[in-house]
Amino acid sequence: MNEGKKGFDLLIEIMRRLRAPGGCPWDAEQTHESLKRYLVEECYEVIEAIDTKDPGNLKEELGDLMLQPVFHAAIAEEHGEFTIEDVLDTVNEKLIRRHPHVFGEEVIKTSDEQVANWERIKKSEKGAERKSALSGIPPHLPALMKAHKITEKAARVGFDWEHTDQVFAKVLEELNEFQETLTEGNQERMEAELGDLLFAIVNLGRFLSLDTEEALRKTINRFIRRFSHIEDTLHAAGRTLQEASLEEMDILWEEAKRKE
Repeated sequence: MNEGKKGFDLLIEIMRRLRAPGGCPWDAEQTHESLKRYLVEECYEVIEAIDTKDPGNLKEELGDLMLQPVFHAAIAEEHGEFTIEDVLDTVNEKLIRRHPHVFGEEVIKTSDEQVANWERIKKSEKGAERKSALSGIPPHLPALMKAHKITEKAARVGFDWEHTDQVFAKVLEELNEFQETLTEGNQERMEAELGDLLFAIVNLGRFLSLDTEEALRKTINRFIRRFSHIEDTLHAAGRTLQEASLEEMDILWEEAKRKE
């Protein structure tokens, strides 16, 4: 191994060595498909590091995330498809091409203008690939995130509400329709109406510039913290959750809320 290499160049050489004969058996047998789960996991670990505001952990997790494209590029290089240098050239060219107001003569004054221009340039690049205004959304996005992207794209072509009250009224309408299905007991219709309600809530969040995926994730984290407080308090008293009444757990829940 070239001892003079550092940083990104050293990472590339390490990965090539790991995949080479005499390297690491586990690394050598990985494929694009087998690595998919790790790419997703590393993204969420970076998000966790950001949320905990831990620079040291964020540095480490960003390194783990950076390893993933280097890993995929090494596999592609072995098959004669592309190299990590090709990946970097592609993204560099894309960034320059999609920022003509920075690297060219075009004038753009606001973020909204840039978003619209970005979409226009992207559409011209994709050509026939993007026949619909809703094209280009990854099919495997989490449902809330995907719903946000879809409503965002629809709004860009004018298919949107004019006032917050209209969106809120739609949420209440969908809630009432969902309530109506509860008396019928039709599981399929209940699922459909629940989906409509969730979609309307995502639309409301998007209209208010709120990220529904992020909002729900933070609520889940708050729930975990408060429930952990219930468990820890009971454990300190030598008791289990099963031994506590709902009223006792509610008191501890409110206690955890006050501490926040």
